[in-house]
Amino acid sequence: MSSLKVQRCFNHANREAVARCAQCGNFFCRECVTEHAGRMTCARCLGRPADTARSFRFRSILTGVMQLGIGLLILWFCFFMAGRGLLLIPSSFHEGHIWRLFEEHP
Repeated sequence: MSSLKVQRCFNHANREAVARCAQCGNFFCRECVTEHAGRMTCARCLGRPADTARSFRFRSILTGVMQLGIGLLILWFCFFMAGRGLLLIPSSFHEGHIWRLFEEHP
């Protein structure tokens, strides 16, 4: 992590940096940075539209649906492969004829 003493303002190269923007991570001088909601923020990041709760909720729901879909796809694939494996077993095994070979005959 860089020390503030050696950093220069992102906008004014001749000025010493006094803070680092919490969103973009760039260093800024006193004129370029402001405190907003308890965090130091540059003017560029402050001017960006905030991520609203509605879009966050939509993204979280979409992420959950995608995770569910991928999980179901993996589950389907596992059952599909298990079925393919069962089909490879000879029908005599399923019908029980193979076990007659192991029965003891008097």
